[in-house]
Amino acid sequence: MGLTLFFEILANNWHIISIFFMISVLYSSVGFGGGSSYLAVLAFTGIAYIQIRSTSLLCNIVVVTGNVFLFYKLGLYNWKKIAPLVLFSVPFAFIGGYLKINQSFFFILLGCILLFASVTMWISKKNISTEKNTQNLSIGKNAGYGSVIGFISGMVGIGGGIFLAPLLHLTKWDVPKKIAATASLFILVNSISGLVGQYFNPEFSINWEITSVLLATVFIGGQIGSRLSTKFFTAIQLKKATAILIAFVSIKILWNYFD
Repeated sequence: MGLTLFFEILANNWHIISIFFMISVLYSSVGFGGGSSYLAVLAFTGIAYIQIRSTSLLCNIVVVTGNVFLFYKLGLYNWKKIAPLVLFSVPFAFIGGYLKINQSFFFILLGCILLFASVTMWISKKNISTEKNTQNLSIGKNAGYGSVIGFISGMVGIGGGIFLAPLLHLTKWDVPKKIAATASLFILVNSISGLVGQYFNPEFSINWEITSVLLATVFIGGQIGSRLSTKFFTAIQLKKATAILIAFVSIKILWNYFD
């Protein structure tokens, strides 16, 4: 990409780039990738809808990769508990990403998923527990959670962390820090699987000119966010602010397609 084209993309898409930067900072600071918000923003751009999912997943991968390495260094992964969630989510994320869906169905489904996500994020304060006595769910339940969330995530183009984290808090799956670590790994693995599934879809395409700029943007934002101290921002504050944005966009999407 030449400098002339690069500055032209910046000039024409500065508002989108700025929003992506803020999303990556906010989400990465609590262990998420921001896929749902990337989808929400891209839904109002001129980017073809078949490119929205792949762009969102690529941004997800760039942001959460740094988080996963950080959590790994801190020793926050319980591989025995994580394995069923992740292993069973991968094939279903692939299937969801491979599915061919038309534009109307995609945006209606996207609106419903984002609305649900905003509600779960808004009420997530009730699900966060500081208790150290956690419950050991059966392998079957962990596999079931991973399969369903993986399939939905791959189909709409998100990593699934915004669904998984509230669920794990609600079931007292583990302490909050380990749930955040698990959500990051889940997002990374499912974003990769969903992207691979989309790649094998005959309609797969990516606008690399704008996508490459967005990837660089979220990489910088993700590095900053992952290093933010919780004394400046709390997970609850960030989730509630993002929930309002997602709810607004989801309602607007649904209004446009049901009007």
